[in-house]
Amino acid sequence: MFGTSLAIDNDILDIGSSKFDRGYGSRATGSGGICPPSLVLGEPGQFDVPNVADPAHFCRNNFASACGNSDRNQTVKFAKGTTTLAFKFNGGIIVSVDSRSTMGAYIASGTVKKVIEINPFLLGTMAGGAADCSFWERNLGMQCRMYELRNKKRITVAAASKLLANTMSSYRGYGLSMGTMITGWDETGPQLYYVDDDGTRLKGRYFSVGSGSTYAYGILDTYYRPDLTVEEAIDLGKRAIYHACHRDAMSGSINNLYHVTKDGWVKIHAIDVNDMHYEFLEEKNAMSQT
Repeated sequence: MFGTSLAIDNDILDIGSSKFDRGYGSRATGSGGICPPSLVLGEPGQFDVPNVADPAHFCRNNFASACGNSDRNQTVKFAKGTTTLAFKFNGGIIVSVDSRSTMGAYIASGTVKKVIEINPFLLGTMAGGAADCSFWERNLGMQCRMYELRNKKRITVAAASKLLANTMSSYRGYGLSMGTMITGWDETGPQLYYVDDDGTRLKGRYFSVGSGSTYAYGILDTYYRPDLTVEEAIDLGKRAIYHACHRDAMSGSINNLYHVTKDGWVKIHAIDVNDMHYEFLEEKNAMSQT
């Protein structure tokens, strides 16, 4: 797609040596990049870059993660899709997500774990770029553990979400794609925050993130109450994900649901959305006959 690609050796220790002068002395015209004598794609220890004058500028203009249709002129358009939600109620917090990973119309995986278990009392959700969310929330887990070791106490949810928001702010404009929820239980009780790749940080009672979030919000707005029982809250999280998956082609596969209490989080179930469809269909038919 980009013509012949250049391959750059990852061993920078050769620079300035006679080996470098013999084998890697030539440079691509106008690019400033190192051009080895043999252009062999996929050779171990190397990575491929576009054969253009400024590869970094080319990648920024053609591979950026963008919102809406602002990527319409890009060579590669990132098609994102997921449904994640979380809400607080008197009995704790419910976190419910799907497990489908898509690349446009192609379903890349149906078993993605979109809940990051940061520590026994803290959970994070993934929406956007899987690699970005997974890496930075694992990094958050490291920061939270360092806080515990330094201060001899567990970090609060507010502080953990602020750490992630600060990290995102420092990388604003670098093309990260993240829409996460950080939730858990601390000495102040159940807490829920939304953090995205712009560094935005919001506190709320319930959030839903992803391409199916509008459908999930429809269920949450209709049936959410702070005084839900644990069974009702689990059913609400389950139904919201089901309806989002039913209407949004980019969401689906398995519904993973967690319940967070003062004793930590517990994974309640992992149910195939197809099984939920037939379960709710029977319930609908039974109601229509009465």
